Amino acid sequence: MADTPQKNYGPGTHKGYARDEFLAERRTLRDYYIILRERLWISLPIALLVALGFGYYQARKTPLYSAIATMQFEKPERVVLEQQVVDPSVTSEIDVNTYLLTLQSARIRSRVLASLTPEELALVQKPYLDDVPAGKPPPSPDVALGTLTATAIRNSYLMSVAVAHRDPQAAALIANRYVDQFMQDLLDRVGGSNDYAVESLKNAAEKLRQSSEEAQVKLMAYMREKNLVSLDNSVNIVAERLRRVNEALVRIREERLSNEQLYAQVETFKKEGRSLLEISFIANHGSIPAIRAQLNSLIRDRSVFEERYLEKHPTMIKLAHAITISQQQLDRAIELAVKDLESTLERIRSQEKTFEAEFREQEQAQLRLRDISVDYETLKKQADVATNNYTQVLNRLTGVTTSSNLQKFPVRPLDRATPPDKPFTPNVDRIMRNSAGLFVLVFLGVAFSLSMVDDRIKSAWDVETFIGVNLLGIIPELSSVKDSEKYSMVMDNRQSPGTEAFLSIYSSVKIHSKLDFPKSILVTSTIPGEGKTLVSCNLAGSFARHGKSTLLIDCDLRRPMLHRHYRQNNENGLISWFQNGASLEGDPLANAHLGITKVGDNLWLLCSGGRSKTPTELLDNPVFGKLLESLKTKFDLLVMDSPPLGAVTDSMLIASRSDEIVYVCRFNRAYRKHIRLYFNTLRDGKNEILGIVLNGLSPRRIEYYTNYRYYRSYKKYYGSQT
Repeated sequence: MADTPQKNYGPGTHKGYARDEFLAERRTLRDYYIILRERLWISLPIALLVALGFGYYQARKTPLYSAIATMQFEKPERVVLEQQVVDPSVTSEIDVNTYLLTLQSARIRSRVLASLTPEELALVQKPYLDDVPAGKPPPSPDVALGTLTATAIRNSYLMSVAVAHRDPQAAALIANRYVDQFMQDLLDRVGGSNDYAVESLKNAAEKLRQSSEEAQVKLMAYMREKNLVSLDNSVNIVAERLRRVNEALVRIREERLSNEQLYAQVETFKKEGRSLLEISFIANHGSIPAIRAQLNSLIRDRSVFEERYLEKHPTMIKLAHAITISQQQLDRAIELAVKDLESTLERIRSQEKTFEAEFREQEQAQLRLRDISVDYETLKKQADVATNNYTQVLNRLTGVTTSSNLQKFPVRPLDRATPPDKPFTPNVDRIMRNSAGLFVLVFLGVAFSLSMVDDRIKSAWDVETFIGVNLLGIIPELSSVKDSEKYSMVMDNRQSPGTEAFLSIYSSVKIHSKLDFPKSILVTSTIPGEGKTLVSCNLAGSFARHGKSTLLIDCDLRRPMLHRHYRQNNENGLISWFQNGASLEGDPLANAHLGITKVGDNLWLLCSGGRSKTPTELLDNPVFGKLLESLKTKFDLLVMDSPPLGAVTDSMLIASRSDEIVYVCRFNRAYRKHIRLYFNTLRDGKNEILGIVLNGLSPRRIEYYTNYRYYRSYKKYYGSQT
């Protein structure tokens, strides 16, 4: 043929590279916004219905009024623990809980019911009469009392008594009556005959007073006998003296040892005939440093004058006399220093003996106090116990409640309950807040639950995260483009967003491809109608437009469509070639049964050559693979349009003979789990999956579901002519 394609290998081709490492994209706030927006008209009515229903149900509840009275806990000044004397004081949390439970007990409730007059009982039962059918008796008084709640207020000595009732007047009445009957019950339990207890306490107090006085007299006599002001003070004084004497003794001993060592050194130097001036104490004592300096000066002067004068010269005689005198003074000063050292040593030894005697004296004093402390502590404990017993009984006696002080309870009323102005339930503000919160929860819950249930491909996030492959590109909805123009948009170089989308896919395929030309690319999908034929035609046109000799093969032998889009007959092609012997001899471009036709610059078409109900006989035959290899010698690229994977198994057979795969998914059509299943099968066949092309998104959905802005950017660049 005259138009035999020439293979063109670009400088950027390469082969043998490993699979790119997959980087999963995380969902952003935009993705969650898209989820909410997509399901707005499902989630919104449900959330409104639930929130309004909840609010209506809460608002329909019977109004209840709450009246609150408060009581205060007070600790009594005196505690009565003697037999027959009741102690109502609050000493722990257990006591507080006991009062709260007593207040809510059946006994107090019975007292409240018994205290109601007929008029008060009618007031209490009146709100419940509307619920009683005609001819039925009114509700029992016990039911009409409402609900009592007694609570201790945290970080205080207060207790609240709240009664919830349908009538505000009745609520205040019952709350105050509970307080009154509780106080009366406490009065009945605390009150009684205390005369016997008072008399017993008086007798016990008198005996303990006498015992306490006797114990104190014995203790004072013992202290006078032993000359003690206070045993603790005496012990502390002796201990302090002993500590000071011990510190002085340690210090004087250290000083004695130091002087003894110095004196021994002086004696050693005398025996050895060495100069005592080598000892620093001697050399620095008194006037010795000045005499030595004077003597050294005279000796230096004599050395100077010896060079000029003879020994008999008056100056030399005068210097010799001065040196002799200085030497005698130095010897006397050294003797004085040694004597001073001896006297100091004697003085230190004398002081040491004095401190040792005083230390022994203080030790004896401390031992004496230790012996005395046993008897002293015994007498003191007896006196303290007697005094303490007397004090306790005296306090008990003083704290006995009589008829005049029975009103001093550990609990007393503080504030009386007043009729409330408005019911506490239903609370309109709280109902509105709860309804709003419930609306938000239901709205979000329904939207995200539907998102979890909906398994269809919708966005780039679905492709790259759930499927785990690259998103090659997005094709906008092309319903406004004529069918006769859709499949040749790239070849015809039409200025439209669709053309730019296909060119973007071409760039992505080149970037993600790791194989050199020649090679074959299979274009397939999950189900019919996802646009794989549209992608095949324009992908092949993109490569052809960029100088690659490209052969477009219609491998959908059951429903071939390519010949219609390129206005070709379908008499010759794969099926006719296979039925006529499947010859591979000669140039495949010249094989009449194949009928390869040029349909554009660098673009050829190989039709199906008819229809077949059993295409696997051809596709599974080794001769089909040999045909593809033969065609690769003539073309840079083979683009094969195939049936959907979810419909028939033909694409699996074709995939086993192809080098790379481009997968087409239509928006909101195919399910992720199905695509994932087919991708796993394709990966098991060692196929190089370039990625997925997402098809059929409207401009609005492209803006919301992806980061692509085809229409917006295209119109800004080219203007309104598009």
